[in-house]
Amino acid sequence: MTFKGLLSSVLIASSLMLAGGCTTTTVNEHRESDAVLSVGGSETFVLLGRRHAGHYEAEPEFIRCIGSKMGAGNKLKVLDEQEFIDGLYPWFEPRTAPLNLKRLSHMLHDPLVTSRMKALGVRYMIWVDGNTETTDKSGSVSCAIGPGGGGCFGFSTWDKESSYEAVIWDLKDFTDKGRVRVEAKGSSYMVAVGAPIPFIARVQGEACDGLGSQLREFFSAEG
Repeated sequence: MTFKGLLSSVLIASSLMLAGGCTTTTVNEHRESDAVLSVGGSETFVLLGRRHAGHYEAEPEFIRCIGSKMGAGNKLKVLDEQEFIDGLYPWFEPRTAPLNLKRLSHMLHDPLVTSRMKALGVRYMIWVDGNTETTDKSGSVSCAIGPGGGGCFGFSTWDKESSYEAVIWDLKDFTDKGRVRVEAKGSSYMVAVGAPIPFIARVQGEACDGLGSQLREFFSAEG
Protein backbone atom coordinates (compact mmCIF):
# COMPACT_ATOMS: atom_id res chain seq x y z
CA MET A 1 0.00 0.00 0.00
CA THR A 2 1.29 3.49 -0.90
CA PHE A 3 1.78 6.23 1.70
CA LYS A 4 -1.23 8.06 0.32
CA GLY A 5 -3.37 4.92 0.56
CA LEU A 6 -2.21 4.23 4.11
CA LEU A 7 -2.95 7.81 5.15
CA SER A 8 -6.42 7.50 3.66
CA SER A 9 -7.04 4.24 5.56
CA VAL A 10 -5.94 5.79 8.86
CA LEU A 11 -8.18 8.82 8.38
CA ILE A 12 -11.18 6.66 7.44
CA ALA A 13 -10.62 4.41 10.46
CA SER A 14 -10.39 7.47 12.72
CA SER A 15 -13.65 8.87 11.37
CA LEU A 16 -15.45 5.56 11.86
CA MET A 17 -14.26 5.24 15.45
CA LEU A 18 -15.28 8.77 16.34
CA ALA A 19 -18.70 8.27 14.80
CA GLY A 20 -19.19 4.89 16.47
CA GLY A 21 -18.16 5.75 20.01
CA CYS A 22 -14.43 4.90 19.68
CA THR A 23 -14.43 1.55 21.49
CA THR A 24 -16.69 -1.43 22.00
CA THR A 25 -17.16 -3.53 25.12
CA THR A 26 -19.61 -6.37 25.79
CA VAL A 27 -20.26 -7.88 29.23
CA ASN A 28 -21.89 -11.21 30.13
CA GLU A 29 -22.82 -11.90 33.75
CA HIS A 30 -24.06 -15.02 35.51
CA ARG A 31 -25.19 -15.56 39.11
CA GLU A 32 -25.92 -19.05 40.43
CA SER A 33 -27.89 -18.18 43.58
CA ASP A 34 -30.61 -15.69 44.55
CA ALA A 35 -29.78 -15.92 48.27
CA VAL A 36 -29.36 -12.76 50.35
CA LEU A 37 -26.70 -13.12 53.04
CA SER A 38 -26.74 -11.06 56.24
CA VAL A 39 -23.65 -9.40 57.64
CA GLY A 40 -23.65 -8.31 61.30
CA GLY A 41 -22.39 -4.93 62.40
CA SER A 42 -19.06 -6.30 63.66
CA GLU A 43 -18.55 -8.76 60.79
CA THR A 44 -16.39 -8.19 57.74
CA PHE A 45 -15.70 -10.00 54.53
CA VAL A 46 -12.50 -10.24 52.54
CA LEU A 47 -11.89 -10.63 48.81
CA LEU A 48 -8.89 -12.73 47.82
CA GLY A 49 -7.41 -13.28 44.38
CA ARG A 50 -6.44 -16.79 43.30
CA ARG A 51 -2.72 -16.82 42.53
CA HIS A 52 -1.84 -20.49 42.62
CA ALA A 53 -1.71 -20.96 38.82
CA GLY A 54 1.67 -20.53 37.15
CA HIS A 55 0.50 -18.84 33.95
CA TYR A 56 -1.83 -16.17 35.36
CA GLU A 57 -3.14 -14.59 38.57
CA ALA A 58 -6.11 -12.48 39.62
CA GLU A 59 -4.68 -8.96 39.59
CA PRO A 60 -4.46 -7.18 42.99
CA GLU A 61 -5.78 -3.92 41.49
CA PHE A 62 -8.85 -5.77 40.22
CA ILE A 63 -9.52 -7.19 43.71
CA ARG A 64 -9.25 -3.67 45.17
CA CYS A 65 -11.65 -2.39 42.50
CA ILE A 66 -14.30 -4.97 43.44
CA GLY A 67 -13.86 -4.15 47.13
CA SER A 68 -14.42 -0.46 46.42
CA LYS A 69 -17.58 -1.23 44.44
CA MET A 70 -18.98 -3.43 47.21
CA GLY A 71 -18.16 -1.09 50.07
CA ALA A 72 -19.24 2.17 48.43
CA GLY A 73 -22.39 3.77 49.87
CA ASN A 74 -23.40 1.00 52.29
CA LYS A 75 -22.50 -0.54 55.66
CA LEU A 76 -20.58 -3.52 54.30
CA LYS A 77 -17.08 -3.69 55.79
CA VAL A 78 -14.52 -4.82 53.23
CA LEU A 79 -11.20 -5.95 54.65
CA ASP A 80 -8.18 -5.04 52.55
CA GLU A 81 -6.69 -8.11 50.88
CA GLN A 82 -3.06 -7.37 51.77
CA GLU A 83 -3.98 -6.53 55.37
CA PHE A 84 -5.70 -9.90 55.67
CA ILE A 85 -2.80 -11.81 54.09
CA ASP A 86 -0.28 -10.06 56.35
CA GLY A 87 -2.45 -10.70 59.42
CA LEU A 88 -2.70 -14.43 58.62
CA TYR A 89 0.88 -14.87 57.41
CA PRO A 90 1.94 -17.40 56.17
CA TRP A 91 -1.34 -19.32 55.85
CA PHE A 92 -2.75 -17.35 52.91
CA GLU A 93 0.35 -16.98 50.80
CA PRO A 94 -0.10 -18.35 47.24
CA ARG A 95 1.61 -21.67 48.05
CA THR A 96 -0.26 -22.32 51.29
CA ALA A 97 -3.71 -20.74 50.80
CA PRO A 98 -6.64 -23.18 51.13
CA LEU A 99 -8.25 -23.88 47.75
CA ASN A 100 -11.32 -25.64 49.15
CA LEU A 101 -13.54 -25.50 52.24
CA LYS A 102 -12.28 -28.80 53.64
CA ARG A 103 -8.72 -27.55 53.75
CA LEU A 104 -9.84 -24.22 55.26
CA SER A 105 -11.77 -26.06 57.98
CA HIS A 106 -8.68 -28.12 58.78
CA MET A 107 -6.53 -24.97 58.85
CA LEU A 108 -8.85 -23.38 61.40
CA HIS A 109 -8.15 -26.22 63.83
CA ASP A 110 -4.99 -24.27 64.58
CA PRO A 111 -5.86 -21.99 67.56
CA LEU A 112 -3.52 -19.26 66.30
CA VAL A 113 -5.26 -19.07 62.92
CA THR A 114 -8.69 -19.08 64.58
CA SER A 115 -7.77 -16.29 66.99
CA ARG A 116 -6.38 -14.10 64.21
CA MET A 117 -9.44 -14.70 62.05
CA LYS A 118 -11.74 -13.74 64.94
CA ALA A 119 -9.70 -10.62 65.63
CA LEU A 120 -10.29 -9.50 62.06
CA GLY A 121 -14.02 -10.32 62.33
CA VAL A 122 -14.11 -12.20 59.02
CA ARG A 123 -17.46 -13.90 58.34
CA TYR A 124 -17.34 -14.32 54.56
CA MET A 125 -14.38 -15.06 52.32
CA ILE A 126 -14.75 -14.38 48.60
CA TRP A 127 -12.25 -16.02 46.28
CA VAL A 128 -11.87 -14.37 42.86
CA ASP A 129 -10.31 -16.41 40.06
CA GLY A 130 -9.48 -15.15 36.57
CA ASN A 131 -7.57 -12.47 34.71
CA THR A 132 -7.58 -10.03 31.80
CA GLU A 133 -5.51 -10.75 28.72
CA THR A 134 -4.88 -9.43 25.22
CA THR A 135 -6.38 -11.89 22.75
CA ASP A 136 -5.60 -10.29 19.39
CA LYS A 137 -3.50 -7.45 18.04
CA SER A 138 -3.03 -6.05 14.54
CA GLY A 139 -1.62 -3.01 12.77
CA SER A 140 1.32 -0.89 13.84
CA VAL A 141 2.34 2.63 14.80
CA SER A 142 5.85 3.91 14.06
CA CYS A 143 7.51 7.08 15.31
CA ALA A 144 10.56 8.94 14.04
CA ILE A 145 12.61 11.94 15.09
CA GLY A 146 14.41 14.01 12.47
CA PRO A 147 16.11 17.39 12.02
CA GLY A 148 12.79 19.04 11.21
CA GLY A 149 10.92 17.46 14.11
CA GLY A 150 9.26 14.12 14.59
CA GLY A 151 5.97 12.36 14.72
CA CYS A 152 4.12 9.07 14.62
CA PHE A 153 2.08 7.45 11.92
CA GLY A 154 -0.05 4.33 11.69
CA PHE A 155 -3.06 2.51 13.04
CA SER A 156 -3.28 -0.43 15.46
CA THR A 157 -6.03 -2.30 17.21
CA TRP A 158 -6.08 -4.88 19.99
CA ASP A 159 -8.74 -6.96 21.71
CA LYS A 160 -8.86 -7.73 25.42
CA GLU A 161 -10.92 -10.26 27.33
CA SER A 162 -11.68 -10.37 31.05
CA SER A 163 -13.01 -13.57 32.60
CA TYR A 164 -13.55 -13.90 36.37
CA GLU A 165 -15.47 -16.06 38.82
CA ALA A 166 -16.13 -15.21 42.49
CA VAL A 167 -17.01 -17.89 45.07
CA ILE A 168 -18.49 -16.93 48.46
CA TRP A 169 -17.48 -18.99 51.51
CA ASP A 170 -19.34 -18.67 54.81
CA LEU A 171 -16.84 -19.22 57.63
CA LYS A 172 -19.60 -19.76 60.17
CA ASP A 173 -20.77 -23.09 58.76
CA PHE A 174 -18.11 -23.71 56.09
CA THR A 175 -20.48 -23.72 53.13
CA ASP A 176 -20.35 -22.35 49.59
CA LYS A 177 -23.06 -19.65 49.47
CA GLY A 178 -22.94 -18.72 45.80
CA ARG A 179 -20.96 -17.99 42.68
CA VAL A 180 -20.83 -15.10 40.25
CA ARG A 181 -19.17 -15.10 36.83
CA VAL A 182 -18.49 -12.22 34.49
CA GLU A 183 -16.93 -11.99 31.03
CA ALA A 184 -16.09 -8.75 29.25
CA LYS A 185 -14.62 -8.29 25.78
CA GLY A 186 -13.56 -5.09 24.07
CA SER A 187 -11.54 -3.60 21.24
CA SER A 188 -9.16 -0.68 21.62
CA TYR A 189 -7.49 1.43 18.95
CA MET A 190 -4.45 3.64 18.43
CA VAL A 191 -4.49 6.23 15.64
CA ALA A 192 -1.36 8.23 14.83
CA VAL A 193 -1.10 11.06 12.34
CA GLY A 194 1.59 13.14 14.00
CA ALA A 195 0.68 12.37 17.62
CA PRO A 196 -0.67 8.96 18.70
CA ILE A 197 -4.27 9.05 19.97
CA PRO A 198 -5.50 5.99 21.93
CA PHE A 199 -9.15 4.91 22.22
CA ILE A 200 -9.16 2.45 25.12
CA ALA A 201 -12.01 0.05 25.94
CA ARG A 202 -12.64 -0.29 29.70
CA VAL A 203 -12.70 -4.09 29.59
CA GLN A 204 -11.38 -4.79 33.09
CA GLY A 205 -13.30 -1.80 34.49
CA GLU A 206 -16.56 -3.15 33.05
CA ALA A 207 -15.80 -6.58 34.52
CA CYS A 208 -15.20 -4.96 37.93
CA ASP A 209 -18.48 -3.05 37.71
CA GLY A 210 -20.39 -6.22 36.80
CA LEU A 211 -18.80 -8.48 39.41
CA GLY A 212 -18.92 -5.84 42.15
CA SER A 213 -22.58 -5.00 41.65
CA GLN A 214 -23.61 -8.67 41.59
CA LEU A 215 -21.68 -9.46 44.77
CA ARG A 216 -23.27 -6.49 46.55
CA GLU A 217 -26.70 -7.96 45.82
CA PHE A 218 -25.75 -11.05 47.85
CA PHE A 219 -25.29 -9.12 51.08
CA SER A 220 -27.56 -7.24 53.43
CA ALA A 221 -25.86 -5.25 56.17
CA GLU A 222 -27.41 -5.32 59.66
CA GLY A 223 -27.16 -2.62 62.28
